[in-house]
Amino acid sequence: MTHSAAIRMLKTVSILGAAFGLAMVLALVTPLGAVLSLFIDLAFLPVDGAQALTPGAASLMTAISGGLMCGFCVLICLLTDHVYRSDPALGRRLLIPALLAWYIPDSLGSLAAGAWFNVVMNTAFLALFLMPLMLTRPAAAQTA
Repeated sequence: MTHSAAIRMLKTVSILGAAFGLAMVLALVTPLGAVLSLFIDLAFLPVDGAQALTPGAASLMTAISGGLMCGFCVLICLLTDHVYRSDPALGRRLLIPALLAWYIPDSLGSLAAGAWFNVVMNTAFLALFLMPLMLTRPAAAQTA
């Protein structure tokens, strides 16, 4: 993968992640609630309607986690633009630990909550970020 392709992929995934975080918050006050309820049900396979977004504490945690996800993905986009673009090694050193700091507790918490399929979804999302960081050819190899 070229460095410019890696930048495009990182920015695209982070923009989509930020949009998903915003959608989580908007789901509390719009018809997107039905989609988020389906996502929650999916995390707890099987999809049987047993889990759904509920008012109160679950809504508060949805607002907090959606806001954090949006902010984290905006930060990834900015780091990609302002650090990774000019210094890929430093960008990787900043982004990979941050991604793992999200992935490990989120996944362990999902398992503890009985939402094992969320770990599968987390792993796919993590892979979308790690692929460009790990598969980018060094700049010297791109000019050869």
